Amino acid sequence: MLTQTWAMLVDAYRELCARKLFWITMGISALVVLIFAAIGIDEKGMSILWFRVPFGGAAEDLLSKKMFYVALFQGWGVTLWLGIIASILALVTTAGFFPSMVEAGSIEVHLSKPISRLRLFLTRYFAGLLFVAIQVGVFTTASFFVLGLRGGVWLPSVFLAIPIVVVFFSYLFSFCVLVGVWMRSTMPALLLTLLFWFSLYILNTGDFILVGFREGNREIVEARAARIERMERNARKSIVELKASEGVENYEPTDEEIVATMPLLARERAVQKDDMESVRALEQWTRWIYRAKSLMPKTSETVALLDRWLIPADERVEAQIRAKAEFQAKASSRNGRENTEDDLPEGMNPFAIKQEMESRSVLWVLGTSLLHEAVVLALASFIFVRRDY
Repeated sequence: MLTQTWAMLVDAYRELCARKLFWITMGISALVVLIFAAIGIDEKGMSILWFRVPFGGAAEDLLSKKMFYVALFQGWGVTLWLGIIASILALVTTAGFFPSMVEAGSIEVHLSKPISRLRLFLTRYFAGLLFVAIQVGVFTTASFFVLGLRGGVWLPSVFLAIPIVVVFFSYLFSFCVLVGVWMRSTMPALLLTLLFWFSLYILNTGDFILVGFREGNREIVEARAARIERMERNARKSIVELKASEGVENYEPTDEEIVATMPLLARERAVQKDDMESVRALEQWTRWIYRAKSLMPKTSETVALLDRWLIPADERVEAQIRAKAEFQAKASSRNGRENTEDDLPEGMNPFAIKQEMESRSVLWVLGTSLLHEAVVLALASFIFVRRDY
């Protein structure tokens, strides 16, 4: 049984490797690694081959060499190349894998072998994942040596990119297999998979934006509450001092007197009420989206898991604190003055988004995504096994 399965797996893999897109993708991966290796950073700035881009201060003070190359590998190599471009090329290559098998003349040859339909289905499916795993493995291995030789950082954890990207691709490939088995056509399988991926992107983007505004509005509510408290305290102090000068001791001002003394207080309270309603509405929306995402594969969060395991938590926190300080400094420069305690924060909080995403457990990210994939594969295998060819 194992010999038959292994032989079928090798045949299916050879079928995929015989396609030109496999070698095109490998060639582009090599080019990406070469560009990756051509970029350097030192105390004078960033260099690309023999070209130099000077920085205003000491470049390594802004970003350590380790953080620079790790961020380059994660942001450019994994997220952009493997997570988007190479995945699209892999989908184009593997979209016809099942439709071509169920074509008249081809399916009879496969079914004539002494092997169950379910094993045939799973063997073809894992051959598609093996196709992607080898491409990711070659790219990651080359990047590992670039990180070590150019950045002086030998990080075995970069090899976690292989299972992470393969799992990410499996979400899309399982859906592509379902459509391919159901419709027996390559083009609808590819187009509907890309549409499915785009819908996941829209859902994730909506989640990021709403979380950012929710946390930003919470900060605004807290800052305005502190402002209102200061205004009330100052108004109360003025009234008490006025009454004391009139000979009235231990006077407790009424709310009407406080508002009359500080006319802006009524407006601030009204705005605060509206902001609190906005926060409650955003909390409701983020809960709905979180529940919807629990039923779907988490593509963005899966790829982002590499961030957690590549960079230690203390270094990530330090980088976020530095980035937040720079963000606030830029906000101050836009205002033309330093921020004071009466200034309210920005409406969108990009740092809260990252903290919220990293607070979501690996079990939720991978567990619910793989559960969705299992349901999709079960449906696809049921169609494949039960259909008459």
